[in-house]
Amino acid sequence: MKTSAVTSADLGKSILSVPPLARSADFSVSDAENQKLVNHLKQGGVSTFMYGGNANFYNISVGEYDGVLTQLESWVGDDDWVIPSIGADYGKALDQVNILKHRDFPTAMALPLNFPSTPKGVNEGLRRLADAYGKPLIVYVKSDTYLTPRLVADLLADGVACAVKYAAVRENPAIDAFLTELVGYAGTDHIISGIGERPAIEHLMDFKLAGFTSGSVCVAPALSTAMLKALQAGDVTTAANIREKFIALEDLRDGYSPLRILHEAVRLAGIADTGPMYPFLSNIDDAKVLADLETASKELLAANNAA
Repeated sequence: MKTSAVTSADLGKSILSVPPLARSADFSVSDAENQKLVNHLKQGGVSTFMYGGNANFYNISVGEYDGVLTQLESWVGDDDWVIPSIGADYGKALDQVNILKHRDFPTAMALPLNFPSTPKGVNEGLRRLADAYGKPLIVYVKSDTYLTPRLVADLLADGVACAVKYAAVRENPAIDAFLTELVGYAGTDHIISGIGERPAIEHLMDFKLAGFTSGSVCVAPALSTAMLKALQAGDVTTAANIREKFIALEDLRDGYSPLRILHEAVRLAGIADTGPMYPFLSNIDDAKVLADLETASKELLAANNAA
């Protein structure tokens, strides 16, 4: 897998996929089912795998962390980039970087903790974590109250962060005062859109961000990859047409639960058996939601296979 330092080119080389983590009935991480999902993504042109919120790394135990890292390494090839996550709380993140620093991953994403935290405290914590790790982190910004634009820019400038995953949801993604200020301070080379296909056109075309992450890419990797390539070529019409194919699944994710819907979508589409959700999350058991989700997932997969 990729072990070299993270560059801006890495952020746009592939969709940064954010897969769920398939587990067996006893909650152990399933090599076989996760390998199926990784292979499906690779067949669609994806070479970057970010295990974060969709993989429920918020609830992963420190005791299983080292073993899971070994599994992550085993699922990918020499040219693939794997990004594990740490946190969300400081104490757990510190324990995890003390494990990670003996590994060859070039970075890890710091999951955001919105409570209890303050921007000044998060800034201090991320600096201490990067120092303990000996490598820069990916900073994950989901709200205006987590860090200020100036603090985020300083983390990049000081080498504490190698990238920023920007995922604050706006009614109109083209109008975003926080992102405008952040780009003004830090430029765009190391900032990626972190909310999937829905805001990607505005984020990459209007704000010139370096790339975008996606969960729904796990169902339709070829389509998501084609959308990224269209945006990189400035072909907004093609990108918008592709984006429409994702909206039914994205509406379910936004309306119910991004993590839990994606977990079931991969299973219902027949890509991999994602199994039980790791506590404190639970699988969806609403029959109507599951029926709608199966339809949306299979239609998106069919569109992907026809691409």
